[in-house]
Amino acid sequence: MQLVVARIGRAHGIKGEVTVEVRTDEPELRLGPGAVLATEPAQVGPLTIETGRVHSGRLLLRFEGVRDRTAAEALRNTLLIAEVDPEELPEDPDEFYDHQLMDLDVVLADGTEIGRITEISHLPSQDLFIVERPDGSEVMVPFVEEIVSEIDLEEQRIVITPPPGLIDESEAVIASTRDADEDGAEGGADRDGQKGDA
Repeated sequence: MQLVVARIGRAHGIKGEVTVEVRTDEPELRLGPGAVLATEPAQVGPLTIETGRVHSGRLLLRFEGVRDRTAAEALRNTLLIAEVDPEELPEDPDEFYDHQLMDLDVVLADGTEIGRITEISHLPSQDLFIVERPDGSEVMVPFVEEIVSEIDLEEQRIVITPPPGLIDESEAVIASTRDADEDGAEGGADRDGQKGDA
């Protein structure tokens, strides 16, 4: 299974390094030297990581065959995709890969059906579940511990305790798929409000 683990940003310096927007909680595993990654658009890759380092809080990567700023800049906005075993689970029990959460039923503590997860949007401040309700409308549910009280993968359901107004019919917060992450990143999510990964 393929998961987006990073997006290439600007070129850094003149020797082919690029900044990357990390989309994995395990960058040392997914983005280490020697890693071979597929890309979107596909014709750019595959790319093999030659070196990696952190500079001013940002991860910088250099890829094999990319030796100057022009070549590095040509990679800008390319998504980096890792091949992940579908059975593999994150080390932290409070973290989940997106594919584990997709299509799970969302219910209240009393069993009232809210809908099912159709998308997961990774925002800088937190992750959001896009939940399709039985009537076809959508509601955004922040993936935070205060709201998502239980995730039961065996029962294929998520129990939420939403604050007033989040899912009430009269005050529903309706989401559009256009509001979701435009890159379609299949990263992961966690309840700490941090950006998740693959």
